[in-house]
Amino acid sequence: MNDDDAAQETFADLGLPDGIQRAVLAHGYTQPTPVQIEAIPLVRAGRDVAVEAPTGSGKTAAFALPIAAWLSEHPSAADARVVRALVLAPTRELAQQVAATFRTFAYGDTCRVLTLIGGVPIEAQLDVLATGADVVVATPGRLLDVVERGALDLQQLETLVLDEADKLLELGFRDELEQLLLALPSQRQTLLFTATLPQGVRALGSRSLREPVTVRVGVDESTPPLIEQKVYQTDADNRRQLLQHLVREHDWRQTLVFVSTQRAAENLARKLQAAGFPTAALHGGLEQAERERALSRFKRGMTSILVATDLAGRGIDVPSLDAVVNFDLPRSPQTYVHRIGRTGRAGETGMAVSFVDHETEVHFQLIEKRMACPLPRIQLPEFPLTVQPARRRKGDGPPPVKGKRKSKKDKLRERGLLPPRE
Repeated sequence: MNDDDAAQETFADLGLPDGIQRAVLAHGYTQPTPVQIEAIPLVRAGRDVAVEAPTGSGKTAAFALPIAAWLSEHPSAADARVVRALVLAPTRELAQQVAATFRTFAYGDTCRVLTLIGGVPIEAQLDVLATGADVVVATPGRLLDVVERGALDLQQLETLVLDEADKLLELGFRDELEQLLLALPSQRQTLLFTATLPQGVRALGSRSLREPVTVRVGVDESTPPLIEQKVYQTDADNRRQLLQHLVREHDWRQTLVFVSTQRAAENLARKLQAAGFPTAALHGGLEQAERERALSRFKRGMTSILVATDLAGRGIDVPSLDAVVNFDLPRSPQTYVHRIGRTGRAGETGMAVSFVDHETEVHFQLIEKRMACPLPRIQLPEFPLTVQPARRRKGDGPPPVKGKRKSKKDKLRERGLLPPRE
């Protein structure tokens, strides 16, 4: 299907119920995206589907709409307490975003949605679960906790969705996924959605999907086409002042800034706030209520800068986000694409900015090489790159590159404390 054909498709052409079509139109969506055009009919037909599509392509609605449609056409009995669809998401923020999508497009009481995530009291979630839920959107850890308590029976599950499967594996949820798959009925529909398809995700798909149809949309594009990318060379100590300059110069109303650690997020947010920029931090060290408050205030425009770790890389969906700034570089090219994909969404333009110095230049060159997208370097006289790279002694070996360090689980496997990878 070419772009001209896709542009002529409407949600009515996808065979969705009238109520869902009205809900879609009421929220300003007039035409489905290419991934929705390809995936929705397959999901409606009951097929197992593996979807590879870039960040911001509309993957969530590609499974939420047909599942909501099925539930509206085949409602549960009034007294049923059976979970019929389960969505596994890698982060709390993404789980909440997926649940909100279901609630947006569902109508009536045919799609009761429950979010099971950590950071909030489990007892309150169990109370809601006891009243019944058609769709559960969960992070793996909290879901396993609920299952092990005997509070959730998944044997009558009809549809499983592995959302952002590559991120699920990247965050170390492989063991949890294996346990959960054993608790599910073999006769079910399974949908796998991912932005990238590395070997680990392909192996997961081969174990969990039956005769799947593979949908690949936009995977040859390294980055969304409406994102302007810029790379600024500056000393590490100049980065905050350069960030403040760029926010003022471009009049960015909302800026998402990525850093590598929780401490860096707190420190940078505090300094930007002191400099007069309404700023909040978002990272895994915050209580769930604090994370929700920070994200909500940013989405409503009450803060103009959100400083986040990669926890937020796939859980933030802000319309018309002006810019994404890589204050600290990501560990991998895939993470770079996911980060900058927070801007330039839904037909809007956006800007992605990265800061590099002598120590990080080699790593950014690796990102460029993997993306086949070399970018010019920019230096501003007010924020120069002056510090010389450290001289390496003979025999030191090549400089370290991010993304090559062993994970905690790999170290435990070497010590025999965890079983080896298959």
